[in-house]
Parts: sequence; C-alpha cells; structure tokens
Amino acid sequence: MTVLDLAHFTDVHLGPLPQARLGELMGKRALGFLSWHHRRHRLHTRGVLDCLVDDLQADPPDHVAITGDLVNIALPSEFELAARWLESLGPAEWVSLVPGNHDAYAGRHLQRSWSRWHAWMRGDEPDSSGRFPFVRRLHDRLALIGLSSAVPSPVGQATGTVGPAQLEALDGVLEGLGREGVCRILLLHHPPLGSMIRRRRALRDEAGLRKVIARRGAELVLSGHEHFFLFGGMPGKDAPVPVFVGPSASLAHGPLRTGGYLRHAIDLSGNAPRFTVQLRHCEPGTGAIAVAQTARVECTGSGLELAPADWPKGRGSATESFPIRSH
Repeated sequence: MTVLDLAHFTDVHLGPLPQARLGELMGKRALGFLSWHHRRHRLHTRGVLDCLVDDLQADPPDHVAITGDLVNIALPSEFELAARWLESLGPAEWVSLVPGNHDAYAGRHLQRSWSRWHAWMRGDEPDSSGRFPFVRRLHDRLALIGLSSAVPSPVGQATGTVGPAQLEALDGVLEGLGREGVCRILLLHHPPLGSMIRRRRALRDEAGLRKVIARRGAELVLSGHEHFFLFGGMPGKDAPVPVFVGPSASLAHGPLRTGGYLRHAIDLSGNAPRFTVQLRHCEPGTGAIAVAQTARVECTGSGLELAPADWPKGRGSATESFPIRSH
C-alpha cells in the first residue's frame, strides 16, 4: 500500500512583531500594528507554534504544505524573520508554501517582499520560483498545485483573488495532470467554501475557480484563513472535491480550540486516492500535543462526510480524541 503523509500548516502569524520605522506604518499597516500590540500578540504566540513544530519534527511527514499568513503586517524585517523560520523547519525540498493576505500587506511591493521565500514557493521547473500556479510532484501519482490568492485589500477587509491568468493556467495544469491519472492537491490561502466564509474575508473570484475545478476536476483542496478547522466540498469533474481548512498554527486561545495543524494520509494504491485526516493541537498550559481520532473522507449520496477511521500503521499514532468540526 502506497500512503503519503502530508502535513498542513497555515496562518502561522509569526511573532513577536519586530520594531518598525515610522515610515513603514502607513495605511493598513498602521492599523495592523495597533491591533497586534492591543490584542493579537496574546492570540498568536510562539510557544504554541514551537510546540507544533516540535511534533512535526519528532514525527516527520513526507512533505509539509503551508497555506499562508506567515507574517502579520508585512514589515520587511518580518519577511526575513519568516525566512529564517522556514529554514529552521527543514529543507526547502520538504516544504511547499503559498502566501496569504497578511503576506500581501506590502501592496505593490509584495513580489519583491516574497523573493526571500522563493525556495519554498516553487514547482519542479527551474524558473517556477515565485510564480503561480506552480506544480510540485511528490510522487509519480501525486502533485501539489500552488495558487496565490494573496492580494492587497482595503482596510476592514481580508478578501483574496486568484485572477484570470492563474485560472487560465490552472485549467491547463489540471487537465494535463488529470490525463496522467495524478492526484491533484490545490494549495491556496482563501477557502473556496462560499457561504461558509464571511463576505469581507471571501475569495472574490471563487466562482471562476469552481468553474475550472468542475470542468477539469481535482482531488483535494487545502486552505487556511479562518483560523479554525473546517471541512466542506465543491463539485468536481467526476466526483466531489474535499476542501480542508486548517486551524491557525499559533493560536493560543480561541472560540473553538487552540492552535493546531492537519496531517493527511493519502492512499494512492487504488484507482482513486483515499484521504484520512488527523487534527493535532497544542494543549493550553501543558504544551502537550493532543491528537484527534482520525477521520476518512467518504462520498455519500448527499456529498462528502468524515467517518471515523484508523490512522495507517507506521504513520504516527492517535491518542484520546476530541470532536472534528465539519460542515
């Protein structure tokens, strides 16, 4: 049996916030700076993030996918701090990254700001660094497809956009990989889950993305942005496509649960891939890792559901469980 273990981190919000020059605190950055020092520095802590990274490195997966928001207000020094964190996580060949809306606070300078991260934002082609969509083959039957939904947004909004150029390229990528029988996993920050996401935080061209996926198909979508776990689906060419939203990897406390990350066991041994998910989080106070009961994605007459399942042997172990929130 061929099972690939893919870890999914998102919404890292790496702290503490570095010192900022007055000239760097203009517009939305100024409000973000005040928000961090007033409230967000208590919500997103390095202790929770380090707890999860320790678990990741003690029980290493085959690959790590990160779906954005490494920084908070996109100060130049934050991008360097995040690059050093990525280097400490593991080799760039082991990690694939797409940006989030907080990584786009720098406005028209965002591409220059992301250049420090290009080793992780790339596909298999030599000239693919920092270009979207990128394609990274993890197996002859599995590929990650990195999309960027990170664009500057007005004050009070956190919307995203993929854009027509990426959608056109994605159409060709999905069609080509689909002909090969490859399991296609899309990475993007903003979840394409329609009414489940508040309008001011939505993916503005979600309809266009859904149209491409309905025409060409995909096997899995991984995203973030909402800071808590969500599960949903969207129409595909031959079958519904599961969509997982990971929790924030640094959340110290929140309305649902503290920070966590997802592990996906992807069984490639059959005609169609089978997905098992495990949600791990950092217990407040103790710093211990709690592991959820695993759940298997099942296709039913009404769509997609998560059903209790065993985690594949040799791919980590489960402890006492807590409920997985699904929709």
